[in-house]
Amino acid sequence: MSYLDQITSPTLLIDEKITRANIKRMADKASRNGKKLVPHWKTAQSHEIGNWAKEYGIREVTASSIKLAEYLCGQGWDNIHIAFPFNPLETPRLNRLAATQSFSVQVVNPVTAQKLVDGLTNPVGFFIEIDAGYGRTGVHISDFGTIEEILRTARKSDKLKFKGFYLHPGHTYYTADKAGIYEQSRQALHMLKMKYQSEFPDLVTRVGDTPGCAVMEDFGDIDELGPGNFVFFDLMQAELGSCTKADISVCLAVPVVDISKERKEILIHGGGVHLAKDVLVDAAGNKNFGEVVFLNENGWSIPTDRSYLKSISQEHGVIKASDSLLATVKVGDLLGILPIHSCMTADCMGEYLSLDGRKIDHCEGQ
Repeated sequence: MSYLDQITSPTLLIDEKITRANIKRMADKASRNGKKLVPHWKTAQSHEIGNWAKEYGIREVTASSIKLAEYLCGQGWDNIHIAFPFNPLETPRLNRLAATQSFSVQVVNPVTAQKLVDGLTNPVGFFIEIDAGYGRTGVHISDFGTIEEILRTARKSDKLKFKGFYLHPGHTYYTADKAGIYEQSRQALHMLKMKYQSEFPDLVTRVGDTPGCAVMEDFGDIDELGPGNFVFFDLMQAELGSCTKADISVCLAVPVVDISKERKEILIHGGGVHLAKDVLVDAAGNKNFGEVVFLNENGWSIPTDRSYLKSISQEHGVIKASDSLLATVKVGDLLGILPIHSCMTADCMGEYLSLDGRKIDHCEGQ
């Protein structure tokens, strides 16, 4: 039976071949540059896809929350890092998990460091997150007082071990000068390594963002790469130049429920609860919540004439359709939608359907 015969409502499809190619490409880049690839699993959030990654030499993984970290436990990862400023209220839960799994967390202030010192009953590593220009979170690169207070606090406990510095240059999503941002990031992490390496000879530096990791080749003496979105890619990454649309390995299959040839619009069952509401806006101010692809027995194909989701609500989606799409589509057909942000779409959907008809797990589906 075709995977298409299983679909009656919005369903997130995954192309295993493209996904594996994306993972291999990044693993090869890390190897070529002598770096360790520690992917951020907030995108895939899957045991099975994690097993694919292990086939390309990936042994450690990053989680966005303690919930995802717990889901990833028991899967053979050498270490699970929670790349979010640690929430001290979750220390008891972390203790339970760290009894059987190697863990590291992210610390951005001395208060959290002290609460970990007071509360940990099992060994846990930590990275100090550094802000070198993004401005979302982290200790500012020049704030040595805070860095050293965190380190002094951590020394009070034999359970809390300093691993190194983590930097997420998220402003690569908002500017074309990725090379400039990466030069700034390299210099920041190099300076910290030189300053603290004599005291902590095993410290490592990690940088994590897909746009930079996808397009850059010179990472200097950064030790580890931690991108996440590269596993699937999406239209945002294609817009940023991280990939082509052909590299996007997930799409949302949606049923057509109405057609207006007068307005050149197609109504689908597929909205914000399936895709989230990430949006691209073109120069003319047109909103794009996803682009149409044609489903077939082998996956999907990208049409020459672009049709896109012009608006979405909770369950509804309205496609601005090309003439060629209008000429062929019928009520009851299935179309595919390439997502703007694959991480959020996968999080909304909670599972995947492979092109050979298998259900593939996702943390949010459990």
